[in-house]
Amino acid sequence: MQQPSQPGMTTMPITSETLDAIAGLMRHAAKQEILPRFRALGESDVAEKTEASDLVTIADTGAERVIKAGIAEILPEALFIGEEGVAADPDLLSKLKDADVAVVVDPIDGTFNFAHGISAFGVMAAVVVNGETVAGLIYDPMGDDFMIAEKGGGAWLKRADGSSSRMSVAAPVPLEEMLGTASVAFMPQQNRTVLLGNMAKVRYAASYRAAAVEYRAFASGGSHFFTYFKLMPWDHLPGVLIGQEAGGYIARYDGSRYLPSHLDGGLLGAPDKDSWEELRAKVFTLYTKSQ
Repeated sequence: MQQPSQPGMTTMPITSETLDAIAGLMRHAAKQEILPRFRALGESDVAEKTEASDLVTIADTGAERVIKAGIAEILPEALFIGEEGVAADPDLLSKLKDADVAVVVDPIDGTFNFAHGISAFGVMAAVVVNGETVAGLIYDPMGDDFMIAEKGGGAWLKRADGSSSRMSVAAPVPLEEMLGTASVAFMPQQNRTVLLGNMAKVRYAASYRAAAVEYRAFASGGSHFFTYFKLMPWDHLPGVLIGQEAGGYIARYDGSRYLPSHLDGGLLGAPDKDSWEELRAKVFTLYTKSQ
């Protein structure tokens, strides 16, 4: 299904071996820094960043440190953008749009879940070349498997035993039968109230507080839609590419293509363009008035 208009394809700067090396690095960081601390965090191992629901743990910082060091060896020319690195130096994020090659990493997506012993979290990474996402990886430490996509190469689930299978979004269904996920925490209160009311028009909407989990549900056919309001690149670059390569239609609320430089404008994914348009017209009514 055709996505919003795009410029010409970007040349992939990494080989499949390089992508496998990044995947192995993510797995190593999880085995060394994340899993040993799951349900074993001390009080001093967890801190608030901006609010009580925005947490960072010793596992986040440890995993990012390991991944950053590994990327310096695998792709020494790449700019490294990590969530915790940006928290320490916000100016780092502005460099992404001008980078020839960048690796964007969320060491633990779903830190709130992880810190509370809930096994819904993941490790996310994307490779960006000249402003285009060309590869996305999401690792599930609990299941020990990966979702991996290269631009133009499909989305694949790769298991610990070495087997793999191609991922595909769900077939379209009527609006009242749609299952999906909605992350609305960063919306203005009045918009949130309207949107949550409109969610009664679909069959079911949930939030797992982890984009890594929600993108997996979408790309594997387990949900028909997702939405996000705040667009930090480490949360969405890997999942959007994986969702698109699995056949989904994904765009910002105004219908424009999502890019690594975008931090707002909302994000909506659906199995195809017709489903996307129906969701925006009947559920995301606040975002159709200027169209």
